[in-house]
Amino acid sequence: MTSGQKRWVAVVDGNLSPLAQLEHLATQRQIPLVIVVDFIHVAQYVWDAALTFVREDLVHRDGWVRTHLLEILRGKASTVAAGIRRSATRRAMAAADRQPVDACADYLLDYAHYLMYDKVLAEGLPIASGVVEGACRHLVDDRMNVTGARWSLQGAEAVLRLRALRASDDFEAYWAFHERHEYERHHAAHYADAHVPATTRPEPPKEPHSRGRRRTLKFVKHTRT
Repeated sequence: MTSGQKRWVAVVDGNLSPLAQLEHLATQRQIPLVIVVDFIHVAQYVWDAALTFVREDLVHRDGWVRTHLLEILRGKASTVAAGIRRSATRRAMAAADRQPVDACADYLLDYAHYLMYDKVLAEGLPIASGVVEGACRHLVDDRMNVTGARWSLQGAEAVLRLRALRASDDFEAYWAFHERHEYERHHAAHYADAHVPATTRPEPPKEPHSRGRRRTLKFVKHTRT
């Protein structure tokens, strides 16, 4: 990825339909898209599996979940899937009892390509959609859904762009950029090679003088006779 190029990331919940659409769009538009399954959704499957293995001891169950989630974060989702399925087999669990374990293992194996959390985190990319959902609420919903507001598409887009700049503390830098480009577009572009000639301040007009002598106002005292 070259300097200044946008990094495209999609955090999804594992639904196959959006995944297919995202991959199609990325290929169609030649975008190097990184697709990540939301880690919170993965954690839900792991918790369900933990209830199968550890029903009573809450502390033990928390430790079991923590251990397996850390392995998934290290990029070892396939290893975790194989391990929990093997544990269920060794315990000779009935098919109905081990169903949450198999569901978790299937989920981890089916989406292993999108669970490379170690690589994603190394690049500083998000692995959960909570930050995006929070930004949508703060940036979009809090402004667009005010009582009595009606928006056109262009008007809403303009307001949200300014709101995003303010929220990101980038407004001052943007405004300097905006003024520079507006000057180039509306002024400099009208001159050859965009070279604007220097301007000088005109001298203030000189007051007219009568015969080189300065006019004065004389006061004459009148006395009665």
